[in-house]
Amino acid sequence: MTVKTQDTSHARLPREVQILVAARVVDRLGGFTLTFLPLLLVTAYGASLRAAGLVAAAFGVATIPSRLLGGRLADRWGPRATIVLGLTGCAFAQLGLAVAPGLVPAFAAALLLGLCFEIYEPPSQALLADLTPPPQRAAAYSALGAAIAAAGVVAGVLAALLSGFGMRWLFVADAVTCVACAAVVRFALTGGAPDRVPGHERGSSPWRDRRLLAMFAAGIAFATAYMVMLGGLPLALHHEGVEPGWAGVLIAVSATTVIAGQRLRAALPAGWGPFARMALGYVVLSLGLASAALASMTDTGAAYLVPVVVWSLGDVILLGEPFAVVADLAPEEARGRYLAAYGVCWGVATTIGPLVTTGLVAVGGPGLLWLSCAGLCAMLSMAQSPLRAAVTRK
Repeated sequence: MTVKTQDTSHARLPREVQILVAARVVDRLGGFTLTFLPLLLVTAYGASLRAAGLVAAAFGVATIPSRLLGGRLADRWGPRATIVLGLTGCAFAQLGLAVAPGLVPAFAAALLLGLCFEIYEPPSQALLADLTPPPQRAAAYSALGAAIAAAGVVAGVLAALLSGFGMRWLFVADAVTCVACAAVVRFALTGGAPDRVPGHERGSSPWRDRRLLAMFAAGIAFATAYMVMLGGLPLALHHEGVEPGWAGVLIAVSATTVIAGQRLRAALPAGWGPFARMALGYVVLSLGLASAALASMTDTGAAYLVPVVVWSLGDVILLGEPFAVVADLAPEEARGRYLAAYGVCWGVATTIGPLVTTGLVAVGGPGLLWLSCAGLCAMLSMAQSPLRAAVTRK
């Protein structure tokens, strides 16, 4: 199967896609669970910092099989049913965390949450691909990412307000948003591709598809760079003695840029395919990171404003392309498993990203961190031509 050239027209996304994006926004409004999980275990249940850290790590490990299970169930039961199952499981686990009578039940609820946390991700990505014409898939994935970024800013405000009533209420609120999102998917998404008949799972394993493995290898590199940026920014500011509040300001600037920059994708030449777009995105990302290395010499948070805007524009270009390529590669009956397999690269990056970030800062400070990340993105830009050859090879 060849990868189709992505259209850059301003064609309106299908109504069903808009509903799916809206549902994910509703879910993201309560998506502050992971951030506050260790704090809840320490303050509400008396866990030690070490124990809370181990549980948080176990949660992270559990999200990898959770994502793979979501992909398999999406192909077996259909994406809608799997999304509802995953979100319902998350809501149940979050309520368990909020009302647990002691530390051991709270630990069990946290592990259950990890096992449910990513179930809905592959089917929602597969359903988006099912509902969207192939030329519009990259734009749809990019719109989804931008909407989630916008909801994340609002989620931070809600978390600040609700935390005043106690950590448990954060998990109650997240459970409510999960149920609301599941209801929208179940009752509002009535058109588009029908769910598959249970038991009709077909197709070879995505792990045997060399084209997907090529995308997966590039995905690990990109996801690692992204996680280094995400975790490296507050660490770099702290290393430079900048006020902690600047991290929040810069994160908000990044989210705003991603939202405002959506028209940038539409302005790219119509004849460009996904790999040409990704090559450009990595160049812009590399320029932003290189300028962050210069900003790190000033010891002021304001110096990071331009670098953050630039690398966020790179994110805008890159946001939807890899998932659109993977969705095009996948046989229709195995789309959930393909997207789940590709998504594992983010689980790998979440594991190694903090180690890379802290190691580079410890050895050479923020300058080495940003320059190393910029170099990786430059290499990824140059790798897009051979990657395209590997992915389009029959």
